[in-house]
Amino acid sequence: MQNRRQQEFQIPKASFLIVLIGIILLVAIFKSIVTVEAGDAGVLWKRFGGGVVTDAPPMGEGFHIVAPWNEVQIYELRQQEFFDEMKVLSSNGLDIKLDATAWYQPQSENLGLLHKTKGVNYLERVVRPALRSATREVVGRYTPEQIYSSKRAIIQDEIYEETKKILDDEYVQLNDVLVRDVTLPTTIKEAIERKLKQEQEALEYEFRLVKAKKEAEKQRIEAQGKADANRILSASLTDKILKDKGIEATLTLAESNNTKVVVVGSKDGLPLILGNN
Repeated sequence: MQNRRQQEFQIPKASFLIVLIGIILLVAIFKSIVTVEAGDAGVLWKRFGGGVVTDAPPMGEGFHIVAPWNEVQIYELRQQEFFDEMKVLSSNGLDIKLDATAWYQPQSENLGLLHKTKGVNYLERVVRPALRSATREVVGRYTPEQIYSSKRAIIQDEIYEETKKILDDEYVQLNDVLVRDVTLPTTIKEAIERKLKQEQEALEYEFRLVKAKKEAEKQRIEAQGKADANRILSASLTDKILKDKGIEATLTLAESNNTKVVVVGSKDGLPLILGNN
């Protein structure tokens, strides 16, 4: 009787151990399977092997199996967009509001180093501070008038170059920086607009003066040309040429059916036409 009870007790105990082992195996298998989605990459962290793997390429897209005691951190490798609003100072100390957009992505070949030194929150730890620092540095070189008008494209390029220098050493690839909007204090903006309007009016007036001078020069040249032509023509009209031209005109008129031609000698030897229908 006692042996039977011991057997009945051992059967549930053995079943419990089997179930427990099965659960452990399922958990281990589940933690060992890693799937990297399209556009992503994985960084392996080894619990007993030196931590973050930085001397090997990151895990590419697809299915991977790792030891259950290790971990994999997924990073997005696609280009990402970051928008920021900043208040910076111009060269003369005036507050300027500037809206900028940065397009960036992690350097895939240095993803392990990025994870080890900056972590998944590298946008806040690296990208944002770099963009703001570069923007303050660049805008501080220019006056509000330059920022608002002619130098805007140059400023945008300089912000990109300054930000890129910082991020290249932080394992982040910067693709472009766009300055979306520049807002100046109302009084400064109105003063700049008045000045630009006055400059435009001055340029327009200067253009009209140049145009008038060119038109006068054109008329002078045309008049001079006509005068030269008349002088040459007058010098070439001899008596013989005049007589020949008169004879040609008389013959042309004489050929008309509606004209009666009477030819008489004139004082200068040219023919005359008298009478018509």
